[in-house]
Amino acid sequence: MATSIAGNHNPSLDPDTDTPDNPDQEFAVFGAGCFWGVELAFQRVTGVVKTEVGYSQGHTPDPNYKLVCSGTTNHVEVIRVQFDPKVCTYSTLLDLFWSRHNPTTPNRQGNDVGSQYRSGIYFYNETQARLAQESKEAKQLELKDEIVTEILPAKRFYRAEEYHQQYLEKGGGQGLKQSAAKGCNDPIRCYG
Repeated sequence: MATSIAGNHNPSLDPDTDTPDNPDQEFAVFGAGCFWGVELAFQRVTGVVKTEVGYSQGHTPDPNYKLVCSGTTNHVEVIRVQFDPKVCTYSTLLDLFWSRHNPTTPNRQGNDVGSQYRSGIYFYNETQARLAQESKEAKQLELKDEIVTEILPAKRFYRAEEYHQQYLEKGGGQGLKQSAAKGCNDPIRCYG
């Protein structure tokens, strides 16, 4: 079904129809606050083949960082993970997602405030939807506060500007490169 605003098709509201580079691999998309640290955590997972940061779930076509940060697009800063399910399960990725942020704070992670930092799991198929919901229910049993994480179908993914890609691995704003090596458990330091 086509989506429209005032009769015009709005591609940002369409499902994400991108496909992984390899047909034996899958995508997973997560919103867990600022995408820099989240991306580095996923880069370190064995079985994760590729990561990209970007924007999704909003209503403005072709958003950019400045526009998303204005709070007017409803986009989320997301990480799109391409993974090999024979090596790394979707459940493993969900475990990492829950460990990387506070899922009980609406529109906020630490000092980062705004709807672009909301917690979300954006699924590509019914198996991912089911596993996401089951993991949310299991995580809720561990927490006192209510989880506010949204679980929705993945909408179109807009790749963020190149300087955001692998930002912390490349050194971030201070030139201090951090390892993206598989299995690395060095602390992740986020800085602009």
